[in-house]
Amino acid sequence: MQLATIEFARNVCKLAGANTAEIDSKTKHPVIHIMPDQAEKLAKKKYGNTMRLGSWPCVLDRQSKSFKLYGARRISERHRHRYELNNAYRERLIKAGLRLAGLSPDGHLVEIIELPQHPFFVGTQFHPELKSRPLHPHPLFIGFVAAAKQRAITGSRK
Repeated sequence: MQLATIEFARNVCKLAGANTAEIDSKTKHPVIHIMPDQAEKLAKKKYGNTMRLGSWPCVLDRQSKSFKLYGARRISERHRHRYELNNAYRERLIKAGLRLAGLSPDGHLVEIIELPQHPFFVGTQFHPELKSRPLHPHPLFIGFVAAAKQRAITGSRK
């Protein structure tokens, strides 16, 4: 999700040099950054308290592909990261066509992004591979494979 957001910001929103502060701390457009409440801990070198770990709830947009695949409005997924989508860029990303398909219950953190017109453009802040099993694949992986299969059959991006 983080790298997809950077590319969307650069190529669709035309934010030259948009990046994650993790890679370029001096970027003019830090579309991915450390959340302010975590930055203080990181500045004090308290790294263990700055990572978002474990299972966290997410509320899905009813119009999203993710909602259709999960079949539920509220899900829980496993995280392991420090950097988040910078909320200062939310409106600009949305106006350019990015769907914020999943948010934390308080609406503060973006958990899933999608491009609604794309056959399957879904990016997650969490790690779906951590809950996927050979005989019980993750819903997002099922959706991805189905979209790829549809494209192979029809030769269409729809």
